[in-house]
Amino acid sequence: MKTTEYFNNQVLFKRPYLKIDWCEKAIKEPLKREVQPDGRIRHWIYVNSEYGKYLRGVTLEDGETLHNAFFDRNFKE
Repeated sequence: MKTTEYFNNQVLFKRPYLKIDWCEKAIKEPLKREVQPDGRIRHWIYVNSEYGKYLRGVTLEDGETLHNAFFDRNFKE
């Protein structure tokens, strides 16, 4: 999976609980996908195994390069 320098240096440092498997699944098999006004793409999955929360992964415009990932408290299916 391709990632940005920001993701590697900032996101993983701030959120050590993130698992790359979750991020890959969010991109490949999202519950929902949405394009932001800036062209980046949001991808959501439900992470039930440990957290019972929705994870939002944000990719660049190419839909493949992961830029950000975090638990989204406001997501509604």
